[in-house]
Amino acid sequence: MPTECNSELLQFPAVEKKAVVAGFDGGKITSDAGILLLGQADRVIGMTKRLAGCFSDTRDVRFIEHTVTTLVRQRVFGIALGYEDLNDHDELRHDPVLATAIGKIEANRKDCAPAAGKSTLNRLELSQAMPTRYHKIAHNAEAIEHLLVDLFLESHKKAPEEIILDLDATDDPIHGHQEGRFFHGYYDCYCYLPLYIFCGDQLLASKLRVSNIDGAAGAVEEVQRIIEQLRKAWPKTRIILRADGGFCREPLMAWCETNNVHYLFGLAKNARLVKQIGKQLAAACTESKKTGQPARRFKEFMWTTQKSWSRRRRVVGKAEWTQGEANPRFIVTSLTKTEGYGDGQALYEKIYCARGEMENRIKECQMDLFADRTSTATLQANQLRLWLASMAYVLVESVRRLALGATQLAQATCGTIRRKLFKIGALVTISVRRIKIACATACPYKHVFATAHAALAAQNSS
Repeated sequence: MPTECNSELLQFPAVEKKAVVAGFDGGKITSDAGILLLGQADRVIGMTKRLAGCFSDTRDVRFIEHTVTTLVRQRVFGIALGYEDLNDHDELRHDPVLATAIGKIEANRKDCAPAAGKSTLNRLELSQAMPTRYHKIAHNAEAIEHLLVDLFLESHKKAPEEIILDLDATDDPIHGHQEGRFFHGYYDCYCYLPLYIFCGDQLLASKLRVSNIDGAAGAVEEVQRIIEQLRKAWPKTRIILRADGGFCREPLMAWCETNNVHYLFGLAKNARLVKQIGKQLAAACTESKKTGQPARRFKEFMWTTQKSWSRRRRVVGKAEWTQGEANPRFIVTSLTKTEGYGDGQALYEKIYCARGEMENRIKECQMDLFADRTSTATLQANQLRLWLASMAYVLVESVRRLALGATQLAQATCGTIRRKLFKIGALVTISVRRIKIACATACPYKHVFATAHAALAAQNSS
């Protein structure tokens, strides 16, 4: 029999005298069967439906093929699956499992796909605060910010005794001439300077800011908004703010002291502070030279600046000698010994240093979920992109928290969860009665997938 030739097939080296060819002609096959878990988690926390409620749609209903709800789901699910570019959706709109996840199997018009293409999704991303003649979809920024905190509150069955809110700013490099483009000397690039607020692994705020400002600019307003919302639900919960020295500012500390909120901030060193721990540095130096290992001592004292602070505050100094030189560090806090925070060393090593985990969460948002894909022309549109990426993080974090706690992926990053649990090949068969998604038999994480499905199904039915 003559060899079958097809110009669209891709030729690969033969194996055991058999030709190896490949082609994108398999039909209803997906590489993203794990999106079903995203859809299940979304039903448990009710995120995308409420996020869609933060938008208003003034389009003529007679001509709407893709509702705001399906657009929001498609965009958030797409980001979670690794498709940060809207152009990807010109092909993805034909994916039957994506259509299943957003709740729309068939298009209403013959010339449309079940899911939206890049142009329709772009109308969502370019929505403004108020609808206009050319922007029929608008979004409510305040409602989106409120939703992030609501989702955090709802994730707790009862009010915790204490929570720690981590604040941090990071760079978001930009490469075009976007609105609000400024050069930042520390990061050595043109960038935005978004503010993130986390509680553990859970995201409460992501605020896009220009970079020609102090790193703590706007922190008081964001913290006030979030804490007012938290205290309506949890009036007795102790709240602690934790951040590096970039947030050690008098307005933020004074606000905390006035509003019964505790803080634990890094404090930039200076000659006066270093002099306060001079004896401890000398002792650490002697020990380090004797043992050949790093050595550290701690000292607590009350301290104030010469001009900028309004009162004396508790400071803990770390006098460390490492690699043949001094490495002094300081923190300032409103936490007191009577509240169980008497050990300055433990306060520094066990509580303050734990803030480094937040930086890993920011990396997940930016590297795994494309929160730094702020390439549209306006600051408002880029802020909406950041919120959509943030919602994708919240969704994947919900899968990790609700479904993967008893599995090997309990501490996995969003990128690892996507690669091992969402990127699963499957054959899709749609009949009158059901949609059958036949996942790859050789999937090495099929047991983890089954465990996650059972956990989410149990919570969805409760």
